Amino acid sequence: MNKSRRWDVPAQPAPRKSGTQSVCACSVTLAMLVIAGAVSLQSQQAARTNDPTLSRPLARQYQVGEKIAYTISCINHARAKTTEYEARAEGAVQKDAAGVFVEQLSWTDLEINADQLRLSAASRAFHEPLSLAPGAKLSIPPLNNVQPDLIGPIADLLTFYADVKIAMNQKTLLHPGDHAYVKYGAPNSWADGKRVVAGEDSIDFDVKLQSIDQANGYATLVVRHVPPAQPQIKLPAAWMTERVGDTANNWVQVEKTSDGKYIAGVGEETFDVQIQVALATGRILSALMENPVQVEERACSDAALTACGSPEHYTIHREINLRGDQPPAQTASK
Repeated sequence: MNKSRRWDVPAQPAPRKSGTQSVCACSVTLAMLVIAGAVSLQSQQAARTNDPTLSRPLARQYQVGEKIAYTISCINHARAKTTEYEARAEGAVQKDAAGVFVEQLSWTDLEINADQLRLSAASRAFHEPLSLAPGAKLSIPPLNNVQPDLIGPIADLLTFYADVKIAMNQKTLLHPGDHAYVKYGAPNSWADGKRVVAGEDSIDFDVKLQSIDQANGYATLVVRHVPPAQPQIKLPAAWMTERVGDTANNWVQVEKTSDGKYIAGVGEETFDVQIQVALATGRILSALMENPVQVEERACSDAALTACGSPEHYTIHREINLRGDQPPAQTASK
């Protein structure tokens, strides 16, 4: 795996825990709000939108009983520490009470830094409902009872589905090179109110149908999560308004430490996601996410973040790989 650097919870000045949980939890909220909320779509190929002769290469074709399995892995380079996970999810396609196709996935295996973790009963019982069906909204049950190390994989898988869902909603992605810009910008929170007392990002989506490989039966999507012109995050301290990167700051996080102090970070976050989707079924075959954050971090002694030490600048980088595994034999639909 390419060990480049990416975003995460601001890495700690000393022996603070690196935060796959809080970083990834942002992806949970991000995906849910983007798909469930109303978004303003702007396509650079608008002239093609109303042409009925053009077939759409991106569409999910479901069958009840269809088996789904994924392995997802992550390497997270924080300032002072590198952490990794690998997890496996599997399940089958069902119809919900409204008759909508849903992939009900359960998590079966989890490794952290090459150590196999035993999943708790609550984690094994957790089901992640995902759907790319037209009109379906991505959502997720409460994560309160899921062990913290599993939240990252859950959220990252949801983010991949959210990106494909956004792409499938664009009626103008018909040919290689077609492009759409989706304005969103609303703040997405991953704060838990305890350890992470504030955590938000704000992004728009730049979506491209990069290529179509008819011979091998897949399309390649590129989805970039980019800072909006005016990010809508709430910055709790005046010093956080000064730009860390080339754009206005679109990422903020404040963590409360065990001794009652605060680690506060602000910065510029982007995601670059490449996804291969089967042309025949619309199933996700594989995906790669690069997620860097340029961070300015300060250690503060007060909740108002006014009594702080000197700023430290660094880049956090996380790389996530998703692989669609060969599922067990498909259950016949009735």
